[in-house]
Order: sequence, then C-alpha cells, then structure tokens
Amino acid sequence: MGQNFDSSKISIIIPTLNEAGDIKQTIATTQPSTNIEIIVVDAGSQDDTVAIAESLGVKVILSTPGRAVQMNTGASVASGEILLFLHADTRLPPRFDKMIRTSLQQVGVIAGAFTLRIDASPLALRLVEWGVKWRSHFWQMPYGDQAIFITKAVFQEIGCFPELPIMEDFELMRRLKHQGKIVILATPVITSARRWLQKGIFQTTLINQIMIIAYLLGVAPARLRNWYRQIKIM
Repeated sequence: MGQNFDSSKISIIIPTLNEAGDIKQTIATTQPSTNIEIIVVDAGSQDDTVAIAESLGVKVILSTPGRAVQMNTGASVASGEILLFLHADTRLPPRFDKMIRTSLQQVGVIAGAFTLRIDASPLALRLVEWGVKWRSHFWQMPYGDQAIFITKAVFQEIGCFPELPIMEDFELMRRLKHQGKIVILATPVITSARRWLQKGIFQTTLINQIMIIAYLLGVAPARLRNWYRQIKIM
C-alpha cells in the first residue's frame, strides 16, 4: 500500500465564470461526503454564480480570468491534503470521496480522474466517450472535464497548473506521467453536453484534436486560444 489517505481532507476547487445555470447542481453532488471543503474561484461572473455559491455556504474567492490561474488560486488557499479540480458543469458520482482516497493509496498512484459521461443522448456522444476512455486508460491523459484529483504535495512539487491560456490540463498530465501512475476510475462523472451541441459533435471533436496536434507541434498557447475563440464564434 501507498500513503494512508483514509482521513485526509479533500479540497474541491471549482473555477467559475457565468455558471449560474449549473453551479447549484454541481455543488449538490458533492454531498453527502466526509471531510471535504469546497472552494469556488470566480473570475468576474456577471450572472448569479457567486450569489448562488455563497447561499450554499461554500467558500468563494475571486481571481483574475483563466482556468489555470483560477485553479492555482484555489489550490493556494486549500487546506486539504487532496485536491479535486471540478468543472462547474460536471457532476460527481456518489461516494466519490471514498473512491478518491482509496485510489491514492495504491502503490505508485499520484493522481487520477473519473471516466467521462456526457449528459445527452446522441449516439455520436457515446463514441466521444469511448474515445476519451481509450485515451485516458492507454495514454494516462485525462482532461479537466473528468474531475482530476491529485495530492497537494505532488501538485506543489510539479509547480501547479502551467498558467497557459489553453491546454493547461493537457500539459499538467504530461508532467505527471513522468512522476507516477495516473489512475482512471471506472465510475463516471457526468458533464454537460453544451460545448459539443453548440458547435456540433464532429466539429467539436475535430477542433479538440487539431488543438492537441498544434500544441504538440509547438504552436504558442496564446495563438491556439485565439484560433479556438474564432472557431467557436463562427
């Protein structure tokens, strides 16, 4: 066995920007659980995101925009030995806390994530889920919408999320792979289908793959972000 995390606190860090439609349900899925704290890191929402989060009794802090910056800001004030980075439109499964603690006690495991389920019925989304599952297991490359968890000690050791304008979760996983094993839990989190349905399932999947290839070929993250924004509004 590895380190004992049976009684370790889990700090759940949720970066937000105009997530009033999802944040209440996402926070609701963190209960019931034991020994957790929830930190919502808001980047200047113009809707009711902050008011909703505060009404639910969770800690809310403000940050400059940028998901990596927000998650690092949350981690810097987290009191837990385990960090769970949760997108505001992703819902956790029951007993997620026990699954995380048990996983991190396996020898060699330093981080992990959940299997992905997308909250919509089109068959094409089942193919997306299959692709994510294959990539996660064989390449140990889960992404942020799979609810990445990691020990705070390892997170600090590798220098936190690289503060890139895009691809921050991809780069974090690349660094972690050299440090130890990344486990993928069979139980899924459920994430919103909105980004696939807004642009189209095939188009969104293709855009994501192009972004990865371009990043690996050395295209600057700032340029990738500009491309991504332009494509999203076309």
